[in-house]
Amino acid sequence: MRARPGDGRENDYYNDHTATPAKYDPLLLMEVLRQCGILTAHAYVGAPADSSFVFDSATLRILCAEALTIRARPARATVDFQVRETKERAGRPVGATYVARLDIEGSPAAEAVLECRWMPRQIWGKLRERSRSALDLTPRARFTGQRLPGYLVGRRSPQNVVLTGATVGGTTGEGTAVVGHVVVDQGHLGLFDHPLDHISGAVMFEAFRQTALYAASEVHGLAPRGLFLEEIETRFVRVAEFELPTDCRARVGAGDESGVSVDLELVQEDRIAATARGRLGRSLVPALAERETGLVHA
Repeated sequence: MRARPGDGRENDYYNDHTATPAKYDPLLLMEVLRQCGILTAHAYVGAPADSSFVFDSATLRILCAEALTIRARPARATVDFQVRETKERAGRPVGATYVARLDIEGSPAAEAVLECRWMPRQIWGKLRERSRSALDLTPRARFTGQRLPGYLVGRRSPQNVVLTGATVGGTTGEGTAVVGHVVVDQGHLGLFDHPLDHISGAVMFEAFRQTALYAASEVHGLAPRGLFLEEIETRFVRVAEFELPTDCRARVGAGDESGVSVDLELVQEDRIAATARGRLGRSLVPALAERETGLVHA
């Protein structure tokens, strides 16, 4: 299978970053691999055409940050995508675990593990009706403050900022607490490129990344433009509903010269929808990184 991350350069979402030097978005690689998982399920594992897919977990690790550097021409990527395990019910495949490696211009760039399952759309619809009926989805007040300034979360366009009202809390042995309210814009084509009845995984990944970047800048004084998402390990616990207010909670540990790790939760009224552990790597050369420390402005 082949993919061209360079195509994402025309996409305002994947190409809108302040990172220096400019890199292909690791979440673009995640989207490439997500689509590979669905294609593989249909073409090689036996998932029926009318299946609805649920991803239970996804781990992405950047192997070489230099390989992600954007050059003058669009890059060519090759994906080595393997089925490590399949799950069956009544003799039929209903899920799979994939392992993947993505090379850019022949250089190892990223590796990933993804777990997904699928079911007939009719069954998925019934499950959704049942789960939603158990929730109080009546309208309630939400935080409606302005989105964070883009430079605090590594973005140029305000439309690509998904956090508002972020605050820094106390510090314990587990790290410093940071909380941000998540903006769910269903009209955002980069985050909702097909109809959904729930908050997309793309929104969750972006909320995790932006909360981690904001936390790193506020707690450690690291400018987001000098950081990139080096690793993320995510588990999706339950469906996140549009009607419920959504927060992203972070716990920031100690940083070092290579970056900082952040534990994250996506929460809807104290119900955890997803968890993640992210690692932000430092992308600036040492001399520039030293000057960047303590700078959180654009």
